[in-house]
Formats: sequence, C-alpha cells, structure tokens
Amino acid sequence: MPRSIFQLKITLEDIRPPIWRRVLVASTMKLDELHLVIQAIMPWQNYHLHSFESSEASYMPSMPDNDLFDFGTPSKDEAKFKVSQVLTHEKSWIRYIYDMGDGWQHKIVLEKILAPDPKLKYPICIKGKRACPPEDCGGAWGYMDLLEILADPSHPDYAEMMEYHEEGIDAEAFDLAEINESLSNYKLGQLDFS
Repeated sequence: MPRSIFQLKITLEDIRPPIWRRVLVASTMKLDELHLVIQAIMPWQNYHLHSFESSEASYMPSMPDNDLFDFGTPSKDEAKFKVSQVLTHEKSWIRYIYDMGDGWQHKIVLEKILAPDPKLKYPICIKGKRACPPEDCGGAWGYMDLLEILADPSHPDYAEMMEYHEEGIDAEAFDLAEINESLSNYKLGQLDFS
C-alpha cells in the first residue's frame, strides 16, 4: 500500500465545455506509468508520442538505444521520475502532451494529497466529464470543427465525416465504470489497449 495518494485533475485544454478526469494514483507512480493511466482514462489509444512538461524540465520516454526524443528542450527519462518528484505540493501542475501532430495538451493538477484507502485499488478514476475526442481528428480545433460538421447534415463535408464516424460522436458521453474497467487491467506498468 502506498504511503500517500495523489488526487489529480486532468483537463484536456482548448476545448469548451471542458473534458476532464479526476483520478487517484500512488504518489510513487512513475511518469511512464502515469502516461498509461492517462491513455486509459481519456481514453486515448497510445498510438503517438507524448511528453510531460514542467517549468523546469521535459520528460519523455527513452528510445531503445537509450536516446531520448529531443524536440528542442533537453528531456529527462520519464521512467526515472515519480509523480511526487514533479508534483511536489497541492495545486502544483504539469502539462501532458499527446500526439505531437494534433498536439493534445492536458493540464494535470495535484488537487489533494490523501491517505490510502485499503478498500480501493489504485489507480482509480472517481469522476469526469465528456467524451475524449477521437484519435487523429486534427487537435482541439479539428475536433470542434468535426462536431460542428456532424451536427449539420447539410454541411458539405457531412457525408465524408460520417464515413469515418458512422455512429456519430456523443461528445457528452462519459462512462466511469468502463474507464475503471480499463484501469483494472493496470498491472506491472502496462495496460492492454487491444
């Protein structure tokens, strides 16, 4: 059982109304594991590169030859840093960027530091709002355009977008039980995205 639990609020930036999740994780969790948790709770599909950004450093996965992806700012290996090393006090925050092309930016705020509850299995999502955008839809602005197109059958791009999104998109959907089922697969730092 971890000594402390971090209550994190993870908000997808640049979208209104906001898309967010509140999750409880062990303070000792490594950033590479937090990446997998974010993938499960949004849910993303883990297809793309990602990074964590703070005012002091950038944290990214190491490459097989132990080189780090380098996009300008020198990066540190995310697998070597605990969440508690980058979120040091309540209200501190970092940014998580997923898919360098679409540029999905998530603000991660440490809301509370809690004592562990022996009845809970961590990590666990306790609340959230709205559905995550589909992969590869063009970032926040592309997603907003997509929702506008799918809401208007007379739009010139409606038929083409419906080919990719046959069932439409329910932007308000949020299924806490389904998200926690994904998190229940969390074992040894890996999640199954199949």
